[in-house]
Parts: sequence; structure tokens; C-alpha cells
Amino acid sequence: MSSAIHTSASTTQIIRPARSLRGSLMLPGDKSISHRYAMLAGFAEGTSLLTNFSTGADPHSSLACMQAMGAKVSLDGKTISVTGTGGALKHPKGDLDCGNSGSTMRMLAGLVAAQHGTFRFVGDESLTVRPMERIRKPLEMMGAHIDLTDGHAPMTVHGRKLKAIDFETPIASAQVKTAVLFAGLQAEGMTSIAERVRTRDHSEHALRAFGAKLERKGDRLSIAGGQKLHAIDATVPGDMSSAAFFLCAALLFEDSNLVLDALGMNPTRAAMLDVISAMGGVVKVLDMQEQHGEMAGTIQVNRGRELRGIDISGALAAQLIDELPVIAAIAPYTTHGVKIRDARELRVKESDRIALVVKNLRAMGAEVTEHEDGMDVPGGQTLHGGVIDSGLDHRIAMAFSIAALRAEGETEIHGAEAAGISFPEFFDWLGELAIR
Repeated sequence: MSSAIHTSASTTQIIRPARSLRGSLMLPGDKSISHRYAMLAGFAEGTSLLTNFSTGADPHSSLACMQAMGAKVSLDGKTISVTGTGGALKHPKGDLDCGNSGSTMRMLAGLVAAQHGTFRFVGDESLTVRPMERIRKPLEMMGAHIDLTDGHAPMTVHGRKLKAIDFETPIASAQVKTAVLFAGLQAEGMTSIAERVRTRDHSEHALRAFGAKLERKGDRLSIAGGQKLHAIDATVPGDMSSAAFFLCAALLFEDSNLVLDALGMNPTRAAMLDVISAMGGVVKVLDMQEQHGEMAGTIQVNRGRELRGIDISGALAAQLIDELPVIAAIAPYTTHGVKIRDARELRVKESDRIALVVKNLRAMGAEVTEHEDGMDVPGGQTLHGGVIDSGLDHRIAMAFSIAALRAEGETEIHGAEAAGISFPEFFDWLGELAIR
């Protein structure tokens, strides 16, 4: 097995074409679950032991913020120990630095909204242009006061005594839902949230794991205030959003063989496996287990006779919002192309992901039509190596590393260090799996 990747500079990766992709991986812990476990462990009574916690920078920003508010955090091998504050967060000595993590900023806002004191959240340059108004509205409805800068960070949350609300989320956002649930946990009364589009339910599972009671009736979720949380021991399943890059890589080669161990198989995240199957992948589930409401399994993925295209819109686009860049990046190699709609949320991620995907596909010679809420990428195209602008966005850097495996000639990924935000091991592992 020979690496298809060489480093030419600290921020540039050279990706050479591969002829297949084979091997097995156990992916780092799911970022979404790691965030929530970090926050709730830091808020709960007692000491939680979290194994296979995400190696990405973002969930460690959540850990650092909880530590700044009184939680005790230590690392022993692959297990992180978090001793919580028993529901009484300390006022931090300085700003709460969320780094690149919108998840940290939005969800923690809900956790601190009912706490005594003032909490100022800051982040890196890309985080300061991401929308925060979406959490201010429900939290202020509950009684908190939040200062934003033109709708963005820096963000200051003035904690107050909160009252329960009935809230219907105007956009599909698990982070907004989580902020309201975390605030509702501490509010007076029963807080309820209605979702038009069902978003990932890691927060519901995590809250129940730590001892909270929640009730779901149809599209409405309710949580009573005044509940206490208690420490847990948990193993974080492998990250499906990180797996998406290797799953798409496996689709590029007829003789590929990929095995992913202990992969998170939460039904609200498993849409990616349905898409892989629809595009011609053969997915076999070899094992399945459950812990704290989260499913994890071992899967084997091969490719069928052809790589088919797909249309993605509506609720599916919301469910796959993190995986859309890599699906679009391999779209030129499909037989009939890929159409993406109802994905305008991509424009307010770490970068304008629609614009960057279109720009980088064109840099590799692809024909693509950009839309305000998506794109059309025709199939049957041949790509050549090119210079890729990651925009310092981890998912763009990784997505085009996958597209480069089937391109003619070498591809330069500029700003490749961004992968460390979610998946520091990515380039090393891709090099191990790529056959030349």
C-alpha cells in the first residue's frame, strides 16, 4: 500500500491519482456527540469518563470553555475525564474562546443563559461572520439578554432567570434546538420545540443519558426545567461526517473495499448511507450495538457496476448539509450528475461552501451551474489536477482531496491544515487507504 499524498509545504497537500481504495478504519469520535457530552459532563454532578472523544479542534473548544467555567478536565490515554460543576457554572475570568466552532458558541449560549453573570463568546475570523441571530430570538423569548455585533460574534450573554416557551424553529438547525433544550433544562416550566424538518437528535440522547427526561410527540419535543444531570461513562461512536469522505472515495473505484469499525449509525445521520447506496455503493452492516441511545456498527462498503448520480433537496438536503460538499466533489464522475437544492445554509458555514465547491470544480475542469441554494454538476466528466482553494474550510479541503484521487495529474490543496478542525488524521489515513 503506497501513499498517494505528499506534503510540499506546511499548508499545502499534493494529491496524486490513485487506482483503488482499500483498508479498514476506526474513525475518531463523532464531533456532534463529543460537543454535547463535553458540555453536559461539565454541567452535571460527578465525574464522566468519555472514551474515543473527537480529535478535532472544535469539540476541544467546547471542553476548554467548560473548563473555563469550572469543570475539571484531564486526559488519560484515549479517555477524557470531566468533573462537572453540578449545574452551577463559574463566571470565566476572560472571554470564552470558541475557535472555529459555531456548535460551541450556539449551544453553550443556551447552557449559560440561565446562569448568573455575563459570558462573552469570541472566535476566529470565520466564526465572527457566521449567523448568531437564530439563537438570540428564542433565548431572549425565555428571558435572557444577548448582545451581538451586527448579528454575529463577539456575543455576550447576560444570564437571567428563564421561563419556558413554546418555540417553532424557523430553520432546520440542531444547534438552535440544542440551545433551547439546554436553556429549557434550567427554565421555569415546560419548554417545547417544534421542528418542521427533523434534525439530528444527539442532544435528546445525550440529555437522557445524563438523566434528564424529555418527551416527544410528533414533531414537538418537551423538556421540564429544574432537572439535575449526573455523570456518565460513555464511548463516542465514530464520526459519520468524517466517514463520508472515505465512503465517497470508495465509490470512485470498482474494486474498492472499505471497512469502517464502530461507526455512529444514528438514524438521523444514516441518510448518508442511503445516498451511498443510491449512487451505486454496496453497504453491508456487519455489527450493530447501542449505548446511551446512540447506535454504532461496523460496515463494509464496495462499489457496484456504476457510479450513479442523485438529486438532493428538501429534508434530505438538511440532513446531509455537512456531507454535500464531498458528494458534489465526486459528482462529475457519476453517470448522470448531481443536483443539489434547498441547501442555502451551505453559504453561511465556515465558508460559502456553494461558491467554493463551484470554484474548485471549475479549477479541475468541471462544468457546473451555481444556484443560490445549490448547484447542478453534470456527470460523465473527466477532471484534471488543479489548484484548490480550501478557504481554510476543513470540509472543502477534504472533499477535493477525494475528487483528486480520480483526476488526471496532481492536485494541490491549499489551506490543507484546516482539516485539523474536525479530522487531524485525515491526510495520513487517506494516504494509507489509497492504492497506486
